Amino acid sequence: MRLMELFNAESNTPEDDELGVLILLIKDYDERHYTLPEIDVLDVIKEKMQERGLKNKDLEPIIGSKAYVSSILSGRREITLKIAQKLKDFFQLPAELFLRTT
Repeated sequence: MRLMELFNAESNTPEDDELGVLILLIKDYDERHYTLPEIDVLDVIKEKMQERGLKNKDLEPIIGSKAYVSSILSGRREITLKIAQKLKDFFQLPAELFLRTT
């Protein structure tokens, strides 16, 4: 029950401070002991396309010409900031996914 009290603590109280310390300790432990796999943005896009039954041509209004869509999905061209924004909105994915460099 004590833990639930901490999660519901009022701001600027000793309980709130304790919760902040616990969160930092958990984050530190996770970072030291667990590594998250690198996510390939192209794999995510292709997976989302498959989930929605989309073909490359369905991305043309978002990305551009057939050749441009093909070159991005094959990895021959980088995803620009402008295209990343459009893909983020279209697939409703976090922007950070598209801003990673591999």
